[in-house]
Amino acid sequence: MRSIRKRWTICTISILLIFYKTTEIARTDEHQDSPLNGDGELTLSRLMVNSSDKILRKEGSALFRHAGAGWKINSSLALEIRKNILRFLDAERDVSVVKSSFKPGDVIHYVLDRRRTLNISQNLHSLLPEVSPMKSRRFQTCAVVGNSGILLNSGCGTEIDSHDFVIRCNLAPVVEFAADVGMKSDFITMNPSVVQRAFGGFRNESDTAKFVHRLSMLNDSVLWIPAFMVKGGEKHVEWVNALILKNKLRVRTAYPSLRLIHAVRGYWLTNKVQIKRPSTGLLMYTLATRFCDEIHLYGFWPFPKDVYGNLVKYHYYDELKYKYFSNAGPHRMPLEFKTLNLLHNKGALKLTTGKCEQQ
Repeated sequence: MRSIRKRWTICTISILLIFYKTTEIARTDEHQDSPLNGDGELTLSRLMVNSSDKILRKEGSALFRHAGAGWKINSSLALEIRKNILRFLDAERDVSVVKSSFKPGDVIHYVLDRRRTLNISQNLHSLLPEVSPMKSRRFQTCAVVGNSGILLNSGCGTEIDSHDFVIRCNLAPVVEFAADVGMKSDFITMNPSVVQRAFGGFRNESDTAKFVHRLSMLNDSVLWIPAFMVKGGEKHVEWVNALILKNKLRVRTAYPSLRLIHAVRGYWLTNKVQIKRPSTGLLMYTLATRFCDEIHLYGFWPFPKDVYGNLVKYHYYDELKYKYFSNAGPHRMPLEFKTLNLLHNKGALKLTTGKCEQQ
């Protein structure tokens, strides 16, 4: 009798466990299939739970086939993302420190190297904006233009220039690639390393003149220089500042706040995107959500081949090589791209990775 009762007890527990597991699976499927709007941050987190890098490596670019035709903005989702990002940073304020933040001679710690310090020079202080260069600015459509070779032969130049506000990365050249990347530049970033890589460290007058000419083309655009990130680029920043002042160049300089990169990383980590340090492209998209109702991304493609197997240059304008899947680098670009691709498919942004329709 006792043996029969024991078997019944085990059988009952087994049935309850099966019922519980079935219910959990059903709930999980329901969450994964639910649309990304109106459900707040929790739903956003569910969408962005990243699969392993092994899947990214195995599938490569074929994982990211998506259609641009028929894409439609999901305004409620875009607004939800903006609200959630505002919980972590105020892009209008954090896009740049202002003149009242420091005085000449102040010593600050580098954002990503707290053991090292930087002295605020007179030149740097004189170029700090009085107020945020993005204060009270708002645009219907914005283009964030990355530098991937996927832009070559895309014919996207006219479409990019048609947007109300165009953000570009790392002072990339445009004139000789205008048909594919456009010419308009309203906001352009410049890592200090660009001075050495693209302009020879100003070793001769030709390199210096080339740099001055590039900045002269910006015409009141915002030049965004991350001067406080890491030790090593301070002399390049000082050279750039001196050239701007000496040549009276018409650019509006901006230097991101000391908290920006940590705030942006915190937002994405909270939403299950396990990045080490956001790339410039991801930083620009995150900031743009504050100022732009509709965001279009171009030149984002972190793979050596396109979906058809054709080789793709890392930058459209040079021969620089990059190991996209290396854990030694500071960025996780394939993971970032996967996240942006998911947001494209949900209508939060438009990601263009092929040819643009000629207008």
